[in-house]
This record gives sequence, C-alpha cells and structure tokens, in this order.
Amino acid sequence: MFKRLAAEALGISDIGVIVGPADYNKVDADDYLFSEDGEQIFFLIKSKKDEYCFTNLALIHVDGDSAVSSKRSIKRYDYSSHQITKVSIETAGTLDMDVELKFDLDAEHFSIDIKKTYIEQLKDIYKALITIGKQQRRDAVCRDNALRTLEATASVHKLNLAPGDGGLVSQYGQLLAALNTAMLDTHTKRDFSDVFTKYIHN
Repeated sequence: MFKRLAAEALGISDIGVIVGPADYNKVDADDYLFSEDGEQIFFLIKSKKDEYCFTNLALIHVDGDSAVSSKRSIKRYDYSSHQITKVSIETAGTLDMDVELKFDLDAEHFSIDIKKTYIEQLKDIYKALITIGKQQRRDAVCRDNALRTLEATASVHKLNLAPGDGGLVSQYGQLLAALNTAMLDTHTKRDFSDVFTKYIHN
C-alpha cells in the first residue's frame, strides 16, 4: 500500500483515465482505426504508457514500453476472432486511488488500473464486454451446430440417400456456400455498435 501511495505522490504510477468522445481525435489509437470500414471509437482508457481503445470492431491496444519512451506497439484484437472472458471489476479500498478492469481475450490477460473517480463509466464498459462475450459464446455454439449438421449431411451422402438433382458436385457447392455463410457471416458477429450504443453513456 505504501509503495503505491509513494508512486502516486511521485507521479510514476500508470493509472489510467477515461477519455471523452471530444478528445478521441487526439489519441494515438485514432490513427489505427479502419474508418473506411465504419470503425469508430466507443470507449477509451489512457494511461501514461498505454491506450485501450474499444471500437465497434476490436480492442486496439497502444502498448508503450515506458512513460518516457516514444516507442509504441500497436496490437489489435478483433471481436470476431478473439473471445472475451473473465470480465471483472476490482473496486478500490479506502486508501486506494484506482480500480481495476480485468478481462481475457483468448490467452491474453488484461488488468487495467483506472482512477476510481471513473467507476460509473467503468461499469458501462464492464456491461458491454460481458454482453459481447455472451454473444461470442452463442455464435460459437451455432457454428458448432453448423458443423454437426454438415457431418449429418455427409452421412446421408455416404448412404446414397441424398435427394435432389445435379449430382454430388453441385450439392457440394451449395453446401459449402451455405456453410461459409453460416460460419463467417450469420454466426460470427463482427460489429458490436448496438451493444456499445446500449451500454456506453460517456
């Protein structure tokens, strides 16, 4: 505890703040948006070293080596290919000056310290991440069901019971197109604008 207080007093800690929409164009992450594809920022946490930019399509992490270095590493985690799990908020104690937002993106673990005065805004991103994770899990179940359906269809073909004209090649093409649509479009949500609009009120 005393070490943390000393770090705060000396200004060397890395506690983040939540940046408002009016200042989105002033952050580094703004330069790495796929604005041509309709990507936009919905929530942004900035510390001395890092930026955590939550867009409708991905988390963009501007990772700094240190507060005094200009070196940055840009890491992108698209929601369509990175599962959000283990979302939690660790609230501050009486003497603590920060709260922690924690979550996993596949094997990558994030623990972000934010000034406790932003706790209400932090609850918004907490709800949004929980909801995105739920949708991702639902999509994963649907994709698994699509594969199971394909396996069942393949069994029918093996038994020479498949109906329809055009032969196996024609039916294979139709099945492949339907499977790709189910796996890549229908059951892989990419744009979570609706979720962020519902929960984010900054």
